[in-house]
Amino acid sequence: MEESEIRSRADPGQSMPGRHTRDSSTQTDSRLQGHGPRLSKVNLFTLLSLWMELFPQEQPEDDGHNEIRGMGLVVVRDSKVVGLHCSGPELHAGQAAIIQHGAGLADCQLYFSRRPCATCLKMIINAGVSQISFWPGDPEVSMLRSASANHSNSHSRSPPDGITEDAALDAVATEKLKSNSRPHICVLLQPLAPGLAQFVDETSRECDFMERVTDDEPGLNKEELFNRERVRHLKDFSRHLLVRTSQLHREILTHMGLENFCVEPYFSNLRNNMRELVEVLAAVAAGVPQQHYGFYREQHSTPEPSPATTKTSLPPRHEGLSQEVVRHCIIQARLLAYRTEDPKVGVGAVIWAKGPSAGSDGTGCLYLVGCGYNAYPAGSQYAEYPQMDNKQEDRQRRKYRYIIHAEQNALTFRSRHIKPDEPTMLFVTKCPCDECIPLIRGAGITHIYTTDQDRDKDKGDISYLRFSSLKNISKFIWQRSPSGCSASSPHRANGCVGKHSRQAEQESHSTKKLCTNRSHDSPTVS
Repeated sequence: MEESEIRSRADPGQSMPGRHTRDSSTQTDSRLQGHGPRLSKVNLFTLLSLWMELFPQEQPEDDGHNEIRGMGLVVVRDSKVVGLHCSGPELHAGQAAIIQHGAGLADCQLYFSRRPCATCLKMIINAGVSQISFWPGDPEVSMLRSASANHSNSHSRSPPDGITEDAALDAVATEKLKSNSRPHICVLLQPLAPGLAQFVDETSRECDFMERVTDDEPGLNKEELFNRERVRHLKDFSRHLLVRTSQLHREILTHMGLENFCVEPYFSNLRNNMRELVEVLAAVAAGVPQQHYGFYREQHSTPEPSPATTKTSLPPRHEGLSQEVVRHCIIQARLLAYRTEDPKVGVGAVIWAKGPSAGSDGTGCLYLVGCGYNAYPAGSQYAEYPQMDNKQEDRQRRKYRYIIHAEQNALTFRSRHIKPDEPTMLFVTKCPCDECIPLIRGAGITHIYTTDQDRDKDKGDISYLRFSSLKNISKFIWQRSPSGCSASSPHRANGCVGKHSRQAEQESHSTKKLCTNRSHDSPTVS
């Protein structure tokens, strides 16, 4: 057995020595942990790969009859995400990464949602990547049929017929490639940080998207809505990402040549760690409910062209994205938010550009520009920064003048240039603040997808007064679908709300507390 496999199998649920210190901080170098629970880098990249596998497709794969399983892939360089890919009608995720990055994959780390096929693996190894991690469930060349067919004879290792034979041959080829390759090929899954699952659950219930739903419908039973969404997502994600039974999973691993993963307690740890990630993904997705809500263009966010208006002052033509794709991108941003160093508010941002023509991969016309979360400056000492929140009277001891915003990190560490002739879309989990608005405009962002819960608020150290006056950028606001809006809704159809003074903000916060307390006795949403 090769050294890389031995290292990864020492305990599939644990990280390698020395990794915890680097993962316990984000951008900073300090080993002190003053912030709340959050995702490790390994689990964040794994979650993003799992979520990319579920990228909305025009023709969803047939799990029961498709030999090739769709797959998600995250490309990481220097701990920064530089590529998000998924399988498409022609290209595998690994092939899409080769086409887009080429030799730029050298020294990158790749996180796959399942083990790649030999066709992709040989090109990826040849590109000079430093590490390949994958979830050892059903591989890209599916073995579900072979495992099911051999369920009555679990000790048989004879090559099966048809699709099963292809899967067996691919497994032999990938093992041979792995044993002769330079990259470290492994399984990197870690237990969640203590309290993280509960933290994700609680913050997803109270995020801006759920807050908007509650504001629009004060009588809504928010708890029941969230729980129903979470259970539904958990069922769907488990079916798609987890092998159905432990016995079936063992048989798949055996046919892949990964028998050592079947030894206890490694096998139980492996499945338990993945189950925890699937539960986190379900909770994050449930925080952006689909019922009657979506992202709709704000009226008058882009002025009507006049004879004096030049074409260059208007956003490039944008045919729009489906609600499923927009929601998928927002949940990417929400996952990133759980790597924050901000002890109070986590924010995530993802920037995608829309190319002139659709490729053959799963994202179609979309190309990742950059992504980020709010954190302190890279290479600095976390413990030296103030951690006081806005309840403290001493403004010098607050965080706001030191922390880098999610949008700022996404623009700083972008993986490709922003082209003026391409629609460039920012997906961010909170309304952009006044500090970020000039950057967004200057960078050439043409479309913003966000909430507007903080619009027109002035919080002293951080304000959101400039978002409403942002011109020549199309704004898509999370709100009730136009067909579902009622005259009694506290928000106008275009997603705008009036300016809020500090006193009004406090009153609104008190009202929200009352609504939350009443939610247990409120009727269920219809």
